[in-house]
Amino acid sequence: MATLQDIRRRIRAVSNTRKITNAMELVAAARLRRAEARIKQMRDYADRMQELTAGTARAAASLRGLTLLQRREERTVGIVPLTGDRGLAGAFNAQILRRSIALERELGAEGKTVRWLAVGRKGRSSLLFRHYEVDRAWTGFTDRPSYADAQAVAHRLAELYASEEIDRALVVYNQYVSPLVQRVTVQEVLPISEQLLAREGDETTEALLGDFIYEPEPEQILERLLPVYLETELYRALLESAASEHGARMTAMRNASKNAGELISNLTLALNRARQAEITQEILEVVAGADALTA
Repeated sequence: MATLQDIRRRIRAVSNTRKITNAMELVAAARLRRAEARIKQMRDYADRMQELTAGTARAAASLRGLTLLQRREERTVGIVPLTGDRGLAGAFNAQILRRSIALERELGAEGKTVRWLAVGRKGRSSLLFRHYEVDRAWTGFTDRPSYADAQAVAHRLAELYASEEIDRALVVYNQYVSPLVQRVTVQEVLPISEQLLAREGDETTEALLGDFIYEPEPEQILERLLPVYLETELYRALLESAASEHGARMTAMRNASKNAGELISNLTLALNRARQAEITQEILEVVAGADALTA
């Protein structure tokens, strides 16, 4: 049975832990508010970029010769899991890795080779622990990614695709819905879908097609626009992942603080019972001693 000193020591330890989880929850909440503002702005920008690219694509006489649009027989698929650099975020990292590995097994069953490129220390270390070969890893920015970080990932993917080292590129990330909900999303970023760009019935795209005279030719504009479109999509995924990480960490730390409070209550109750039992034992010993003296 635990002594009073042991119980008091546990209460102090849990109280100190709760202070840390409360502080981490507040930090995550502050970062989440900034991340939500960034992702809201980015979603609007990415939508406008898609509309601009779609309008230019529909104005082009031919899309042949544009490397990032060319589909070919799939032999090698690049998978890019977007995880965090740190833990203590609930199932944020685990669900991305679980979905990525399941995807790798599905592709392997189809006879395709998978090439891994990881974003985040947790993703890289987990893949290496499972003895997967990681072609390239980017770390140190997952909680606050910049556009330059998205460019680095996009340039590497475009380089691998242009040299036919991969025939398809998939990004696996957590799409931010709310602090309590993060949806695992698998997005094909290469090759860029012609159907996505040439959306029929899009009023904005029709306006772009009718209101602009393109100089130079749309094909030349697309050649420079498609890499920017790829960077934009990856930047949006990075921002979605960052907001999801902050939301998941805030929720996890709030639950940890709540559990710590319940544990402190239980330990305090156990401490009071142990103290009462000790006092009762001392009283019994005094009474027994008094009886022995009067006997």
